[in-house]
Amino acid sequence: MNQKKIDNISVDCVVFGYDINAKSLNVLLINRYLESKTTQEVLVNDHVLTGYHVYKDETLDQTATRVLKELTGLTDQYKKQFKAFGNPDRLTNKKDLLWIENEGFNSRTITIAYYFLLKTEDVDLENNPYSATWFPVAALPELGFDHEKIILEAYKDLKVKCLSEPIIFKLLPDKFTINEVQDLYQSILGIEIDNRNFRRKLINKKYIIALDEKQLGVSKKPAQLYMFSKDVYDKVFEKNYLISI
Repeated sequence: MNQKKIDNISVDCVVFGYDINAKSLNVLLINRYLESKTTQEVLVNDHVLTGYHVYKDETLDQTATRVLKELTGLTDQYKKQFKAFGNPDRLTNKKDLLWIENEGFNSRTITIAYYFLLKTEDVDLENNPYSATWFPVAALPELGFDHEKIILEAYKDLKVKCLSEPIIFKLLPDKFTINEVQDLYQSILGIEIDNRNFRRKLINKKYIIALDEKQLGVSKKPAQLYMFSKDVYDKVFEKNYLISI
């Protein structure tokens, strides 16, 4: 059954994923491609975020969850609504207008932007219905609409948020090494962190639990594994959360 949508309100989703092997913070994008119906000339060939118009009977959060599920098959991932984008000229680029004409949607659309955090390996790209691709945030391809601005605003918010809440653990395996946590912070913040100082501060946190396990399948000396305890964190919540980097 077709649901009635609100023509000028949409939700766009920035899906961040961390590749622990490449030490890269990535964003999931889909290809936007359009050929001329008469000449087969390529009119549009770039990448965009995934977004949909809001249905009249759903909340913005429900729309965002629907977008993520259709794109990745995943649910119950960390999400944050971070900004609305409604400039009158946000969809007036020549390529955007061609796309809008072909798709038949309102060029004066206000979008509510969310970002999600997940691990890149959790997304099955081989069977993805949208042929989605991960791109490093530091090396984005050509983007349509105002999606570069949306991604950079999401990234800016993530940098601040990761220092005040334990959201980075949504990007890591359940069991991790201290070096993996440091690599992730460095990837997000784009800075070098003093290894010894970082390790000392992190392992002294009560909610970082040392496990009786070490890395498997590594050629060098296996490192100690740790886990993040949400229960402990909730009990000893600290205003300044983790570390001063």
